[in-house]
Amino acid sequence: MARYDVLGNIVIVKFGREEKLRDKKKFAEEFLKLHKNIETVLEKSDKFKGRLRTQSTKWIAGEKNKEVLYRENGCVFRMNVDSCYFSPRLSTDRLDVAGKIKKGENVLVMFGGVAPYAIVIAKHSKAKKIVSVELGRECSKYASENVKRNKLTNVETIQGNVRKTPLGVHQGGARHQNPGGKVFGEKYFKKIKFDRIMMARPNLKDSFLDVAFSIIKKNGTIHYHGFYHEDEKAGMLEMIKSEAEKAGKKIRILKVKKACDIGIRRWRYRVDFKVLN
Repeated sequence: MARYDVLGNIVIVKFGREEKLRDKKKFAEEFLKLHKNIETVLEKSDKFKGRLRTQSTKWIAGEKNKEVLYRENGCVFRMNVDSCYFSPRLSTDRLDVAGKIKKGENVLVMFGGVAPYAIVIAKHSKAKKIVSVELGRECSKYASENVKRNKLTNVETIQGNVRKTPLGVHQGGARHQNPGGKVFGEKYFKKIKFDRIMMARPNLKDSFLDVAFSIIKKNGTIHYHGFYHEDEKAGMLEMIKSEAEKAGKKIRILKVKKACDIGIRRWRYRVDFKVLN
């Protein structure tokens, strides 16, 4: 049976290996007839891969278009489905995280993509400042456009590697980055740490927790995404505690939540924990 994700005017379908092209075309044409808001049917041909977690899709029916306008939680996002990772299944998770933000918090979103977490947080909380960092140049371009599209003034987008980009919320003004990655005006601003870090982390081996621990405020909260089988959940929590110990941090696990499913008994977990020192 075909599985699919709807992204605004586009539906991305994962067909079974045994499906023939004529059957895919038939499914696509019927889908377009039943869903008048859908303009394009694409087939997901590969798993997400690479550091940018991009996918490859093939056109099946409808308009030959891979740029989508997607609405969620009172926000709107534009993106290219092949060059930008985006999961509509995380819609509830994004709103849930936004609901936990306290008034006046400075929030960092690591692996920010086209800025869905940052924008939903800005729309549904009273955060003081949200900084969204994304490695991919095209995703960062869409992120900046999406911030403007949603008419937000407290969201800053940065294109860069979270391991190499100097991070921190700065008092006295904004920080800007050119395409070459150089940060201007760094010496003019006083660094302060983040009250909360959303680690919308892709499925990579690197946990990046050492980076988060270095810039989280005392009693700050980290929301960590980990990809695990149900039987590996305990191991995930032990890994987080081990990374905290290496960084000299004491933590308290607040909640473990299934953000979305990624396979049979495999989940994208979100672990919320407070950093006590």
